[in-house]
Amino acid sequence: MVATNGRTVTVFGGTGFLGRRIVRHLRYREFPVRIASRHPDRGHRQFGPDDPQLQSVEANIHDERSVADALAGAYGVVNAVSLYLERGQETFHSVHVESAQRVAAQAHRAGVERLVHVSGIGADAASPSRYIRKRGEGELAVRATFADALFVRPAVMFGPDDAFLTTILELLRQLPIYPMFGRGRTRLQPAYVEDVAEAIGRTMQRTETPSTIFEFGGPRVYSYEEFLRAVAHHAGLAPLLVPIPFAVWHALAWASEMLPSPLLTRNQVELMQIDTVSSPQMPGFFELGISPHSVEAILQKMLSNCG
Repeated sequence: MVATNGRTVTVFGGTGFLGRRIVRHLRYREFPVRIASRHPDRGHRQFGPDDPQLQSVEANIHDERSVADALAGAYGVVNAVSLYLERGQETFHSVHVESAQRVAAQAHRAGVERLVHVSGIGADAASPSRYIRKRGEGELAVRATFADALFVRPAVMFGPDDAFLTTILELLRQLPIYPMFGRGRTRLQPAYVEDVAEAIGRTMQRTETPSTIFEFGGPRVYSYEEFLRAVAHHAGLAPLLVPIPFAVWHALAWASEMLPSPLLTRNQVELMQIDTVSSPQMPGFFELGISPHSVEAILQKMLSNCG
């Protein structure tokens, strides 16, 4: 294993669904890690106070000074901050473009050697979807500021305590008649969150990684309908899947966004209209020596633990 002593990696968003796994995989590779988040107490709760090579610091990615302090003396940085619902000052533009550029600029200024920016498959500055467009604009802003940045685009991620597979499983259990997004033909390639975190750990450890974009998709591409049937089958369920036009979902999401905690957003509906499949032209898990876990294998574990 390559020596990583003293090469501190700052992880922005290190208490989130992907972020906390990135922290664990970096520590496994013996990188000292600085978890930068607005709630440093969460880092202490999640990882315990006993690891001297793990530090939780308060940081706000909207504040230049705060970002600079979190990066002081760091060898590497991972920006795993993401936003799925806009609220007041927290917009897709402020988080995925302005803050992404701020982290990249401060990392460049601090002499950080490696920057890994977490984006998403399909990120495209020309997309009609504001969420996907801002993801794309964020990548362009980071590349313009930190020329050697590495970009990681995961497909939709799953794993215990996720907001994707766990939610679908709960709904399938509760609803004998399951409303599908459109006709269920949107293609997706779910990636196991631990595989994505492992991949980020490996990119940070590699001695030579030219600036590139990695796309991480799981071992199988499903249509949305196939995915629902596979999950239901493994859970011993046989729901009736009913196609619901996207226009209806958009109207429901618009109404839902009036609530303090929306059950559905228009952004989520837009994402369900777009295929999220990794490009064969882009490097991915294979190039990093990772055999990605299947949804079925992890689902089996999740169901066993529930039982």
